[in-house]
Amino acid sequence: MPDTLRATFKLLFFIGLIAVEVIRFPHRMRNKRERQQKRLASERVTGAQIALDMLAFTGMEVIPLIYVLTPWFNFADYELPVWVGGLGVIALASALGLLWRAHADLGRNWSPTLEITPEHALVTRGVYRSIRHPIYTAVWLLNLAQALLLHNWIAGLAGLVLFLPVYLARVPREEQMMLEHFGEEYRSYMNRTGRLIPRLSR
Repeated sequence: MPDTLRATFKLLFFIGLIAVEVIRFPHRMRNKRERQQKRLASERVTGAQIALDMLAFTGMEVIPLIYVLTPWFNFADYELPVWVGGLGVIALASALGLLWRAHADLGRNWSPTLEITPEHALVTRGVYRSIRHPIYTAVWLLNLAQALLLHNWIAGLAGLVLFLPVYLARVPREEQMMLEHFGEEYRSYMNRTGRLIPRLSR
């Protein structure tokens, strides 16, 4: 692959990371303000969860940024056809669109941690009509885009590898918390939706 094309894919991924932060920034600020005003009905943040989140952050942002901005990981580069990078661009655009839509649909119910406020509502509109965790779907798409755009054994695969334990540890706890809070309403919602992709049958 020509160096100019490899650099272009790196730049596109870097722009994608910035776009992720732009999408999330107003929601983070709103959540921070509201946390200062409200008492949480339920919050389940452990030291292990924080460590896992930091692990995912390292794989999805720190390592790829080091690769994009320095030559340190260049020894682990490998070659893939140009069309693979094209698929990466599609995955990145899809992830950003889904991430924006999911945050917009979730509104004030979004939180970066496992928590439920007294005013928490079960959102079943928009993308949540058919998918319970579209933000996780978007994150997996971002990790796939990272692997397809950064042709490097370290930076390309770091997101997929380091986000997996976070996903496996967090989603069951999140769904259990929702079941305890919303009861049969959430159980019924689970029965008609898919976790990451829409259910093929109901």
